[in-house]
Amino acid sequence: MADVVNLNQARKAKAKADDKARAAENRVRFGRTKAEKSLETARADKLRRELDGAKRED
Repeated sequence: MADVVNLNQARKAKAKADDKARAAENRVRFGRTKAEKSLETARADKLRRELDGAKRED
């Protein structure tokens, strides 16, 4: 004999699994560590300083 399945619980479990899969995909696509973010910021600051240092005054 088959087990009785609560369709409401099954629907919610499927939605939760889909949300977890989407979250994992977004972590891979958009997620960066704090170190990566700070490294990018430091590189941008250094580039800005170098460009400002190379300016000639009018």
